[in-house]
Amino acid sequence: MDVRLRIHLDSSSTEPVFAQICTAIRTDIESGRLHPGARLPTTRALAAELDVAVNTVAKAYRELEIAGCLEGRGRRGTFVVDQSGTARQREALRFTTAMRALGATQEEALALVRRAWG
Repeated sequence: MDVRLRIHLDSSSTEPVFAQICTAIRTDIESGRLHPGARLPTTRALAAELDVAVNTVAKAYRELEIAGCLEGRGRRGTFVVDQSGTARQREALRFTTAMRALGATQEEALALVRRAWG
């Protein structure tokens, strides 16, 4: 079941809307209000609730995926990541998420690591 996010956007803020969404979600994760494994609303549902463009929510989710806070699982949804792992695990997850966002296959990502390690 999706969680109900409590995001309040400030139209007078100089902070972009996608960044306000990121901040609100990150705050809820750090405070424990959003637990690891919680499924977030779809980008369409949250965009409709906040009265913003779907691409704005998608950008926020993408940023939080790259930061290792969220994990997109295709049609299954977007979930809060368990950040209690080791620093190595968190960095591996960040790298994996970024490579997926860039469209890299597992083989391409591993080849990049091998070359960089070199």
